[in-house]
Amino acid sequence: MTLRIPKAELPTELRETTIKQFGAVPEPFEVTAHNPKVAHDATEIGAKLSQWDMADEGLKTFAHMAVAAQVGCSWCLDINYFQALNKNLDLTKASQVPRWRESDVFTPLERDVLEYAEAMTSTPTTVTDELYAGLLDRLGPAAMVELTAVIGFANMGTRNNTAHGITSQGFSDACGIPLAARSENPGAVPTAI
Repeated sequence: MTLRIPKAELPTELRETTIKQFGAVPEPFEVTAHNPKVAHDATEIGAKLSQWDMADEGLKTFAHMAVAAQVGCSWCLDINYFQALNKNLDLTKASQVPRWRESDVFTPLERDVLEYAEAMTSTPTTVTDELYAGLLDRLGPAAMVELTAVIGFANMGTRNNTAHGITSQGFSDACGIPLAARSENPGAVPTAI
């Protein structure tokens, strides 16, 4: 897929900062730069999200990746896997998020978080009282609110990226383990737990 909108020119300072941080300028930055208010606010919200600390970083990253896999946002899968490397998260688990139902590397809590991310992403949402209550019991109210907000933001980002035609930039190439492809049967029951 190619971009559906041309890249906008970024200010030199921002371009240099993103290259230092990511090794390249992320295409979502270049696309949203057409509307400086949207670009500024989206970046500010993303920065604030990264400061939240009531929910486990791995759970939030894996949840974002589950949203990206379901929506089909290869850019978000790519950057989140790269960020998992930089956050010292379990790369074996991160690499398996697109096929989490068939993988045996996830804990029961991680599986429920991934299911919750997919349920929030479905249209209409398919979150059940049982799933929510089970997560709330294990995470607590503050972490549950944070996880839910992160998944909501992930939906906004993944849907924006796919609508604009933004795809993977190869950030995850730095990771030693290849990122698994999404399962052909996303509703399948896992073979091992």
